[in-house]
Formats: sequence, structure tokens, C-alpha cells
Amino acid sequence: MTETPIDLSPDHINVNALKVVKRLTSAGYQAYLVGGCVRDLLLGSHPKDFDVATDASPEEVHDLFRNSRLIGRRFKIVHVRFGREIIEVATFRAPHSALETEQNFSDGGMILSDNIYGSFHEDAERRDFTMNALYYDPEQDTILDEVNGLEDLGNRQIRLIGEPDSRYREDPVRMLRAVRFKAKLGFEIDASTAEPLHRLGLLLRDIPPARLFEEVLKLFMTGHGEQSFKVLREYDLFGWLFPETNRLLDNAHCAELIRLALASTDRRIAQDMPVTPAFIFAALLWQPYLTQRDRLEADGENSYVASFEGANQVVLRQLLVTSIPKRFSGPMRDIWSLQNRLPIKVGKKPETLLQHKRFRAAYDFLLLREESGEELDGLGAWRTKFQETEERDRGDLLEKPQTPTNRPRRRRRKPANQASNA
Repeated sequence: MTETPIDLSPDHINVNALKVVKRLTSAGYQAYLVGGCVRDLLLGSHPKDFDVATDASPEEVHDLFRNSRLIGRRFKIVHVRFGREIIEVATFRAPHSALETEQNFSDGGMILSDNIYGSFHEDAERRDFTMNALYYDPEQDTILDEVNGLEDLGNRQIRLIGEPDSRYREDPVRMLRAVRFKAKLGFEIDASTAEPLHRLGLLLRDIPPARLFEEVLKLFMTGHGEQSFKVLREYDLFGWLFPETNRLLDNAHCAELIRLALASTDRRIAQDMPVTPAFIFAALLWQPYLTQRDRLEADGENSYVASFEGANQVVLRQLLVTSIPKRFSGPMRDIWSLQNRLPIKVGKKPETLLQHKRFRAAYDFLLLREESGEELDGLGAWRTKFQETEERDRGDLLEKPQTPTNRPRRRRRKPANQASNA
């Protein structure tokens, strides 16, 4: 192990995380800041979360902090709460090889339980990437490095600790983490770490849909979604998250619409504007929805039923892979449904539609469809002008209702008791 003196700016270190470390060490335990927060501090950025690693058991940590609670079964940890802020405290784990005798692996090699505790050295060895296995001792102001993580961090390289095939089989989500770090940090994935990605993506089928949904949010909703999409495709992993969409990416507009939606979300996050997964999922599943809707219409369904059922079927199939909570799938379906109402330019409907709670999202989605190359006969420009025009003048922009001129005149029926002139 190497201990490297470091001078980290105290302004960037979370005060509550330091309090947790201080109380643990004062009680006679080892305790360090660890993982992504240390990595980000060394890179000069502001960590979003702070994690602590200790040799105290979860129960001992829980007893030490009244403002804490035990969570997790597969990986038991302690959350120490300071108002709305949570400091996550994990006990040193043993290396995965030691778990085999505990029958904590599935037949495919995936870890089912990870609550075998170990030493500091063992904890460093069982972490995923070298750059995430750096420990910071705030009392000594030193970095503890067991796996040459500082060197890889300096070389801007993502490297798995241990043999890549077995580490990915232990937890296939590590493949998505490698992609996310490459997209987020701009680092390169070490060749031995990258090689299995193309052939082990099928292991993601064993991950619960709820967990994959959380990983999708980390990939696409944290400010580097456009780059994550690119890297997922580069390593043939996108299809294991969105199989129907992946089969349609050769469509002229499909991939570009997704890229534009992710780029727009990245910009909004950078500007601290609100974002929602509903918009991203609307773009990710738009082409499968259109394909299913058109198929139902070709089978004789009317447009309303085809649209409703098409959305149902696409969502149900996607739920087998990634969860989509109803609080997001509902707004997503609204965005799709409104695409059928936005082209209406007659009567009161264009004005009424402006009051719909999903109008703005649907309008933004419409503009992205046009930007992706879809031909919509200038609908985006018309909708923009309609919104910007004073309400009293919007009637001038509406189209006149079509009135057929060749409708046959209806003959007036004579009362039954009126005699005929014949």
C-alpha cells in the first residue's frame, strides 16, 4: 500500500462526511472517505455524494449514530442522515473469491450476497475500478492506494481490479459503470477491461428491471447522456437496455432523435433547469411506438385504438427489461398522444391544447422530431408562431374548416297527413 500526502481543498469536502469519519475514529474504528468522492476531489470537481468506509460493522455504525438507519440485504450499509443529506457508510468487504465458500454466487457467477466483511486491504481489492479504490484519511491528509489507482487516474484510464471476465460476471452492471465513467470523465477504458464488453452484454438480462432503470437514469440523466448513448452503442450494450429501439436504429430519424433529446437534456442539466425521465423515454421508445401503431392500423384498427394499444404494447415489452414507474410512463404516453393533436389547425383545439399540462414537453418533442429530419410540413414553425401571437390575433393563423360543395340537398319531407299534389 502507498500513502501519498495530498493537499485537498477543505472547501470541497463535505463537513458532515468529516463528522462521520471523526466520530468513527474517535470510537476506535478505522474510517476513510472512499470511492467517487475521492476521485472527483483529486480531479478538482465537486463530488455530489460522499461515502465512508470503515472496519465497524453496520450494526456498530448504527449504534454510534442515532440519526442513521440500516438498509440493504444484498449489500448492507448504513445511511447517516443530516437533514436532507445522507452520508453512506459501508463496512470493509472481503474479496469476492472468499465468497464462493459462502454460496453467495448464482450459477452464472453473479454475486447474490455481499455481506462478508474483511480488512482494509481486502476491501480495496474487491472494489470495481482502480480509480474508485482510493481512500482519503482526512486526519493525516493522505491518500491510501492499494491498487495503483492514482497512476490510472493520472493516466485518465478506467481499469478493473482483477480478472475482467469474472468481475463482470460477479456484477454485470459494472459494464454500464465502465461506459458511464468513460462518458462522464472522458477517460479511456483499458484494453483488457474493454474487451469483454462486446461479448458479455447478455449478462445484463439477469439484472432486475428496477436496478437497470436506475442505471439508465445515471447514464442519461446526469449531464452526459449524449456521450453515454454513443459509448453504449460503441460497445454493443445499448441493445441489452432497449432491444426494440436497437433494432430500429438504422431508421433515418431514430438515432438522431434520441441523440438530440439527450443533448437537450444535458444542456438543461448544465443550466440547472428541470428535466424528467419521461421525455428521454419518449424519445428512446418513439420509433418502436410508431412501428407498433402503424402495424395495428394496417391490421384494421382505427387511429385512436392503434395509438393507445401501440403505446401499451411497447411499454409492457420494455418493462421486461427496464422498469418505468407510472409517474414517468404516463407523461411519456401523453407526449406521444399529443403528437397526433398538434397538427390540428382549425377550431378551438389549437388554443385549448396550449393549456394542456404536457403541452410544453410535447411541443419541444415536436421540434426535435423536425430537427432530426422528419418532414412535418413546417408544423413546428406554425406552432411556435401560434404561441408567440397575441391571443386575440391567433384566429388569423387558423385554417378555415373544409366545407364540401357537392353535398346533395336534402328534400323536405311532407307531413304524413298532407295530401299529395300528384
